[in-house]
Amino acid sequence: MTPEVRVRPLGTDPAVGRLRPLDPPLTTAAWYGDPLLPLAFPEDWTVVVHEPDLPPPLARDAMLAALRDPVGAPPLATLAAGKRRVAIIVDDLTRPTPAEVVLPLLLEELASAGIERGQVTIVVAAGTHGPPPVEAMRRKVGGSADGCRLVAHDDLAPCPKVGVSRMGTPVFVDPEVLAADLVIGLGGVYPQHSTGFGGGSKLAIGVLGRATIARLHFGHESMEGRYDVANDFRADLAEIAAMIGLRWTVMAHVNARREIVRLVAGDPEQAYPAAAAFSRERFAAPLPTDADVVIANAYPMDISATFMRSKGVIPLLHARPGASRLLLAACPEGLGHHGLFPLESPTGIARLRRRIEMTRARGWPEVGRLALAVLRRPFRARSRAAAPTTPPTRRLPILMYQTIDPPTPLPAQLPGMLIVETWSAVLDTIRAQQQGRDGLRVVVYACAPLQVFEG
Repeated sequence: MTPEVRVRPLGTDPAVGRLRPLDPPLTTAAWYGDPLLPLAFPEDWTVVVHEPDLPPPLARDAMLAALRDPVGAPPLATLAAGKRRVAIIVDDLTRPTPAEVVLPLLLEELASAGIERGQVTIVVAAGTHGPPPVEAMRRKVGGSADGCRLVAHDDLAPCPKVGVSRMGTPVFVDPEVLAADLVIGLGGVYPQHSTGFGGGSKLAIGVLGRATIARLHFGHESMEGRYDVANDFRADLAEIAAMIGLRWTVMAHVNARREIVRLVAGDPEQAYPAAAAFSRERFAAPLPTDADVVIANAYPMDISATFMRSKGVIPLLHARPGASRLLLAACPEGLGHHGLFPLESPTGIARLRRRIEMTRARGWPEVGRLALAVLRRPFRARSRAAAPTTPPTRRLPILMYQTIDPPTPLPAQLPGMLIVETWSAVLDTIRAQQQGRDGLRVVVYACAPLQVFEG
């Protein structure tokens, strides 16, 4: 595929000529050409790259076989017999699932059951990310959706209420989903701090109304969990998925180049445990331990600063004090948007509003205490900042290197990060942080948002 964005060159600094290229190179700019990223390091640095150990990419026949042998559910051609209106929910560009590869196979199976493309609506599950423009949706589905209706979910638009879950979550859903007599899901299985891993019923959250999504995020203790799939958030979401008719899903695993290496279809709950276990085992990566430099490549979730921040920084949080931390991200769509978790540093009022939303979701417990804690936080932070920091335990700021010449500029500052414009400047900053020491130990995570870090 011809790159649609220009990767930044290494530069003309004389030191670049004395560097050793990273081989094989990383990939960057998901959905915008997925070009290779040339990087190079001083020859005396020891560089270790962690990339998942995965099966080879699946051929078309293997993917079709997986669709025709679903787990815990009839084949799609059987399920679709006699249906008149089909909705296929696909995740949006913030997720790396190559829908354009799988959709033609799904449409073939539907056609064998007498479902024509004009009876199919593809709903891009944007959640609180804001409805994407048509051009962005076309990047997701390619030409595979020709003849189908293609719509974007808007969580702030009117969404009919279909009931209340047993955990008390009011369920508002996109009317396009509600109007279908067969609902199919197509998404990927990626680490999620709320539900352990995406996939299966998790896809339903992308077509729900704002009130439902907020209640799910702010109303469950497991929102702060990691990799545990047996949690209250997911249990609530599984019930909601059944309420909106999502009973047949396709789950994909992709490698560090966004190629499908595993595909499973069927009942979203019965097929999910093995899919999550595959992620946990095959995408496991060691923690950086004593590395001097930790580098996280935010591909293939580097569409914007908002999502590279939430998905790509995990290994950097495990770096030892004093280690240099570098985040690589293309961010072709600039800052990005998340209706519940914006990237900008919130003001005191915004923090108070967020906490009130959380307390409403959990039944208004101790609102006054929480409000006071939020309002006092800036003063506490100021007093802590005045205290001296012991150098051996000091955490260095995260360096952020935008890997492309951006079509959409980023803000001059990002919370908690220091933007570095050139690769030469990145190396110079690391040398300065490490006081010019030779023989630095560098750990690189080739696809940090897909990798699983447990220690």
